[in-house]
Order: sequence, then C-alpha cells, then structure tokens
Amino acid sequence: MRSCLLLLPALLLLLALPDTRGRYNDEFDDGEDLAEFDDNDFAEFEDVSEDPTVETESEPPPRPAPSSSPVEDDEDEATVETEDGQDEFEDADAQYDQEEFEGYESKSNPSFKDTLIYREVPAHLQNSWESYYMEILMVTGLLAYIMNYIIGKNKNSRLAQAWFNSHRELLESNFALVGDDGTSKEATSTGKLNQENEHIYNLWCSGRVCCEGMLIQLKFLKRQDLLNVLARMMRPTCDQVQIKVTLNDEDMDTFVFAVGSRKAMGRLQKEMQDLSEFCGDKPKSGAKYGLPDSLMVHYIVNHADKIESIHFSDQFSGPKVMQEEGQPLKLPETKKTLLFTFNVPGMGNTSPKDMDSLLPLMNMVIYSIDKVKKLRLNREVSAQTYRYSNEAAQRREQKKMDKKQMKMKQIKVKAM
Repeated sequence: MRSCLLLLPALLLLLALPDTRGRYNDEFDDGEDLAEFDDNDFAEFEDVSEDPTVETESEPPPRPAPSSSPVEDDEDEATVETEDGQDEFEDADAQYDQEEFEGYESKSNPSFKDTLIYREVPAHLQNSWESYYMEILMVTGLLAYIMNYIIGKNKNSRLAQAWFNSHRELLESNFALVGDDGTSKEATSTGKLNQENEHIYNLWCSGRVCCEGMLIQLKFLKRQDLLNVLARMMRPTCDQVQIKVTLNDEDMDTFVFAVGSRKAMGRLQKEMQDLSEFCGDKPKSGAKYGLPDSLMVHYIVNHADKIESIHFSDQFSGPKVMQEEGQPLKLPETKKTLLFTFNVPGMGNTSPKDMDSLLPLMNMVIYSIDKVKKLRLNREVSAQTYRYSNEAAQRREQKKMDKKQMKMKQIKVKAM
C-alpha cells in the first residue's frame, strides 16, 4: 500500500512532461518573429537601457561547433543585455589603487604625437667636398706634374742655350763645322744644339787638324720629372758636360791614362774595358806623380771641383761587353780617344752664370788635343807600355783558351 503511494507522484510527473514540451514548442516556432512578443515582457530591462551611465560591452559570440544540422534562418536574432549588477564593474582605470600601481597612467596613456627621427647620412653618400678628397688629390698631383714638367723642361733649355752662347765663339774659332745634326748628306753647320730629349743636348764639331771630330753632350738633371725632383731632395746630384774627342791614328802615341776623383776612378776601372785591362792596379794618389806641362797642372788645380774625370786612351772601346756563352770571343774595335767629364757647379741649383764658368775647361780640352799630338813617350816608358800590351794580349788569348776548353768539356758531358 505504501509502495503504491510512492509510485503515484512519479506517474503524475511523467504525464506532465509531454504537455510542457509541446507548449514550449508552440511558443517558439521557427517562423515566428521576436517582435510579436508583447513589449511588457521586456519592461524590466527598460530602466537599465535608459540609464546613460551604464556601459554595455558586447562580447563576440562564441563560434558554433560544426554540426550536420541545417543552418537556422537569418531572421532569428539574439540580444545580449547587461544586468543591473554589472554597474559595479566600471572602467578598470578608475578603480586601481594609485599607490599600488605607481606610474601606470604614464604607460597606459601614451602620447600619440609622432616624433621625428633624424638619421645621419653616411660620409660616402654626402654631396660635399670631403667626399671627393681622393679626386682632388689626384687632380692636384696631375697639375703639379704638368707644371713641373713645363718648368723643368724650360730651365734645361735655358741652361743649354746659356752654355752654347758662352762657348760658341771658342768653338767656331777652332772647328770649321759646329752643330751638324746629321740629317743631310752633306755636312752643314747649323749653329745650334741638337736636343735628344728634355734633359740631354748634343753638339757635334768637326773640321780641325789631328782629330776626326768632337761630340759634346750636355746631361742635365731630369728636372721635368717630378719623381726625380723628389729623389734629388734626398740625394743631391749635379749636371754634367761630357766631351768625347776622336783622334786620328797617327796623332796619338800608345798609352792609357786617367785622372779624376777617387769615386769616379773606381767606377771607370770597373766599367771601362781599357782601364780594367791595362790599368789593373788600384788607383793611386796623384801626389806621387807629376805632369810635365805646367798649364795642364794649372787647369786641374784651379778647377778640381768641376773635373769629374779625364781619360786618354789609344785602346778605347767603351764599356765592358758581356760575352754570351757559345759565341766566339770578338775583340772590340778600338779608337784613340780623349774623354772629359765636367761637373756643373750648383749641385742641381744651376744658374746660367754657372754654365759660363765652364769656359776655361773647354780651353783645356782644346789645349789637350794639341798637346797629345805632340806628346811622345821615351824609350823606357815605351818599353813599359809595350810590355803591358803584350801581357794584356796574353790574357786575352788565355781567356780564349779557357772558354774553348770549357766548351769542349760541355760537349763531352753531353755525349756521355
């Protein structure tokens, strides 16, 4: 009986469930518009919506889970309203504790003003004179080289013309032809210097007794070359005048003679074929020897600073020639020659007046030509020179034999 009483409420509940479900479905049919409901049903929310102080925040609706059910009509709408209890949640910036959040306002309210940032342009992109310092240096160096070339060339030309003007009268009085350039078949006197390049000038003179001709070469410093000018600042040098006189075979006795500065003599003995062969001994001081002619001594003593070297030789053949291996040894062609080398005063800072000071040395050259023609060696000196000549000839023959033997040995080694 008691159990029947307990089952009775359960049966009543089951009977009520279908009723409720049907009524719920009748109230919310799919095609019914929400606007048909009575406005009184939402009267309780009007006070909240009319209050201007209440701020509503809409949150994005949650993304619906994918399902196989059909999409509902677009006419169904959903509204989300805030309740009265949300008035308590005001702006978070107005409710934080100022002591606890120190410096929060400065960070939360950043300045919206754009600040201009200036970047420095790299030096190689700036359009200023500093960007072209390499080009400026190159152009300046080029202009300096051109200016130095013009100035140096003109100075050498002026010095050469000054020398020729001071020596022209003396040369024309002793030679029939002065200044032949060699371009014409017949020898003609041009009366001017022949320019070989910017720092070398030549003058050929001929038509005198006892000599075939005289070649005068003015070797100036390379003043037109800027690099040479800078090098001379570290090691100064001077201009030179070189004179070469070629004598006739019958107008000079057989001897080899050289005098000059110690440095020049050491260099000539190594370079010249005749001095290295006939004057093999070390250069000796001239104090032990004397020149028979007083005028020649006078020239040498008074102009010792200008005289570089004086070289007389009947076996002159020029500098040494290196003989190639396998080539037969050829004796060089020799001529009777007088060589003079004079230094121009000034050590590079030469003026036209310094060129005029070389005139006495040209007188010495003319005097030497006449003196060598008259000079004859005595019997003792002739015998001594003859002995030296024979010894030199024997040395040449010995060199020939040595080279021939060396060549034969090389041939035998190759044959083996």
